[in-house]
Amino acid sequence: MANPDEAGTNKAAEKPTPVKEVTMKEVAAHAGVALSSVSRVLNDHSDVSESMRKQVLDAIEAVGYEPNLLASSLRRGSTKTVGFIANDISNPLFAEIAMGAERRLNEAGYSMVLTNSEGNPERDEALIRLLRWRRIDGLILSVADEEREGTTAELAKLSEPVVLIDRQVRGADEASAVLSDHANGMRAAIDHLLDLGHRRVSLISGRPGLRPVRERVNGFKAAFRARGLDLPEDLLKFDSFSATFGQQATHELLAADDPPTAIVAGGNLLLIGVLRALQAAGRTVGTDISLVSCDDVPLTELHSPPITVIDRDAEQMGEAAAELLLKLLAGGDGPLVTEIPTSLIRRASTQPGPAG
Repeated sequence: MANPDEAGTNKAAEKPTPVKEVTMKEVAAHAGVALSSVSRVLNDHSDVSESMRKQVLDAIEAVGYEPNLLASSLRRGSTKTVGFIANDISNPLFAEIAMGAERRLNEAGYSMVLTNSEGNPERDEALIRLLRWRRIDGLILSVADEEREGTTAELAKLSEPVVLIDRQVRGADEASAVLSDHANGMRAAIDHLLDLGHRRVSLISGRPGLRPVRERVNGFKAAFRARGLDLPEDLLKFDSFSATFGQQATHELLAADDPPTAIVAGGNLLLIGVLRALQAAGRTVGTDISLVSCDDVPLTELHSPPITVIDRDAEQMGEAAAELLLKLLAGGDGPLVTEIPTSLIRRASTQPGPAG
């Protein structure tokens, strides 16, 4: 008698029989139509009647045909695929931007490949190269470093159109872009705090080498300058957009001889760090210190008290980026630029300061 264990082992070692690949010819034969008719249906050609389309699709279902998209893309010289490189997909802002872009691209018949650089410029370069090798039709991205020569060099190798998200890359003058009006948003926030009597206002942000930071600093300075007030240079803290830096910078500010009465967090991950530091120091938002953040994410609305924010429509940014790319793919001349407005949403986290 055979050993059951040995029988089981023998069965596991058996290789499955390869599934025979169904061809377009078999689909045409089953549907009773010409091969060219099947091709037109698969390529979503406009010159196909609904009855023909149904007849072919029913045949595809019946015979189990699966189209070879790679072969099709090589024949037509287009993969109908767009690459998207996010700076940090764990950031709700980039998740919403990617969602908006994918929705618009899908409507136009394109698929989107989402990748994540984790804020690492070397990964930016590797991902640009990888997506180029995958023969994408276009690229949407938010680079970690606008000045990095390696990033510029990789972008220069792309013959496909590029749309930048809130970036101005040195040497990439042909790239189109979707930009946010950060300067006016920040100025509105600082004007609001100054109206409340705050003079010791801190800005915690990423490095000024990125456009959003540069523009926010311009708006910050413009608000103080317009009122003839001295800029609190010692309260401007720049490094990464991480929660770790937000927490570290806030600890340092609170320990200073003349601490801020209001803080502006230049990103929603920074905001998490700021809130951790304030909680550890026993400071109550809206009572002991006023707080403003950038971008309206669930945390800002659900925090107690709700947090005043400089808002922009992240999904609109993604949709706008996709729209620019589609125009370029259709033969439009670039570079194209779209600016997304910002607005101040006032909430209970900002209250009158010492001079109020």
